[in-house]
Amino acid sequence: MNIGVVGNPRYADLAAVLRDLVSLAPKLGVRLFSEPRLEPFWDRPVPYLETARLDALITFGGDGTLLRGARLLQGQEVPVLGVNLGRVGFLTGVQRTELGRAVEALVRQDYHLERRLTLTATVTLADGTLVCTQRALNDVVVHKGGVARVVSVNVMVDGESVGPFSADGIIMATPTGSTAYSLSAGGPILLPGLEAICITPVCAHTMTVRPLVASATSVIAVEPMPGWAEDMLVSFDGQTGITLAEGARVEVQRCDTAVCLVRLDRLGYFSLLRDKLHWGDLSEREIER
Repeated sequence: MNIGVVGNPRYADLAAVLRDLVSLAPKLGVRLFSEPRLEPFWDRPVPYLETARLDALITFGGDGTLLRGARLLQGQEVPVLGVNLGRVGFLTGVQRTELGRAVEALVRQDYHLERRLTLTATVTLADGTLVCTQRALNDVVVHKGGVARVVSVNVMVDGESVGPFSADGIIMATPTGSTAYSLSAGGPILLPGLEAICITPVCAHTMTVRPLVASATSVIAVEPMPGWAEDMLVSFDGQTGITLAEGARVEVQRCDTAVCLVRLDRLGYFSLLRDKLHWGDLSEREIER
């Protein structure tokens, strides 16, 4: 079984975790493949990810590491197991202490797989020239670079103008991404199984602009209003991004491939919200009887 490994070098015990993984691999018939940035952390040479066809991917870190690992797969629908080395780890499936059990479950295929909707974002110039195409598991965000400044954009859904948005940014999020930046900006939580895309303004500059939920089959377009493109950016999962030129257009729609997250235990989604986000937690308040 070929397992790819992606990790966050900032975690102090990463080298120790990788040593544990190396010791497990031969017993389970696992061949390991690494992203190049982890080369200094292995105690022996490990071939790179791009040299193999992967059967699974393990990420060591937090949610950001899992998002980066999903991007490195470039649309391959292989199981992704997130091992949490940080604090919250909303997307990561297991803790570092469960590594042995988790790898064994991967090999036996003894797990529940969650297929998570992803987005494809296409950026074009005014003359139709393609600038880039990017994939996102969490969100695509149009915003200003540098100091916090308002953006003015026109938003369209399936060719129909929703109207001009004046805000600090516009977030187009998947159900997976609805608990990330979109939630911080006041957007709704979308359950993972929903076929939907959330459009959330960041600090809207008018009371008449509120989050919208569109069908996953919709095509959402965002265009800077004339004269407003300066220093405007579009970012993908908060990790990569490009600047937008005057007259540019960002189109976001459902990707034809999913990211497959490994879950060892069938915890309900609301249990996860309570555990990770302390959803509905009133323990610090005295409840009136």
